[in-house]
Amino acid sequence: MAKLKGITKKKSRLEMLKALALVLADQIDSGLPPKDLGPIAKQYRETINEIEQIEGMTDSDDEISEILSTREADGKSGAVR
Repeated sequence: MAKLKGITKKKSRLEMLKALALVLADQIDSGLPPKDLGPIAKQYRETINEIEQIEGMTDSDDEISEILSTREADGKSGAVR
């Protein structure tokens, strides 16, 4: 598995979140002590939720999502004036 530091420098936000989800899943599967499992599981759920939101934005047929996707593909920020 690639290290998060390398992924952070080269990838999109969605790719970084997916890499983070894999790291968190590995931690959960590693048999964490019960006191450590709660915060990691919460972060995992939040990360998965954010991934689903981003993927939902790009899969949507509405005009705003299309504009944001086009701007992102052009390397521009998501802010629209």
